[in-house]
Amino acid sequence: MAGTSSVAGEVFVDALPYFDQGYDAAGVREAAAALVEEETRRYRPTKNYLSYLPMPDFSAFETEIMRNEFERLGARQPMELLSMKRYELPAPSSGQKNDITAWQECVNNSMAQLEHQAVRIDNLDLMAQHGTNGWKVYNDNLAYMIESAQKELQNEKMISWQAECLLGLCKLTTERTLWVSLVSKNYEIERAIVQLENEVGQLKQQQGEENKENIQQDY
Repeated sequence: MAGTSSVAGEVFVDALPYFDQGYDAAGVREAAAALVEEETRRYRPTKNYLSYLPMPDFSAFETEIMRNEFERLGARQPMELLSMKRYELPAPSSGQKNDITAWQECVNNSMAQLEHQAVRIDNLDLMAQHGTNGWKVYNDNLAYMIESAQKELQNEKMISWQAECLLGLCKLTTERTLWVSLVSKNYEIERAIVQLENEVGQLKQQQGEENKENIQQDY
């Protein structure tokens, strides 16, 4: 049952996962209703019950990249495309046709591009040699994890089933004990009734004999 308490003019809601019992007693329900009504009269709800809390700082965990991206989205600017300039092989401009330094930079750029392509070829060769086995090992590990999870699930189901059976057995034992108790009580009641009937019959018979004796004495 949820309740409220007032401390220093503030109201704190106390909502616990339980409910009170005993309202069937005389006067208990009326007393509880009176307490709730009294607390309700002193409680003055507001439109915003969180107004006493400080404003949250939504930018506390933002990084520089996130802030720049939020600003771009706020300004409705398009996303910057991936630059492919480092993969280009431009020749020297017309004004640098005779510049040895410009040609040397172009040669260095082409050598870097060739080395990059060579590394890519090496990676593809390694993938062709070892990638299949890597995927097999990954799939084996994944199958083992699935099998372990299924076994654990079966164990949990078995434990749950055993718990339900034990609970059902306890309930059946309790019901059987109650049934035996009720049957015993009924037997005792029936025996007491038979005994009372016998006693009543004896009393009636005794009373009848006494009445006969009295009649004979009168004559």
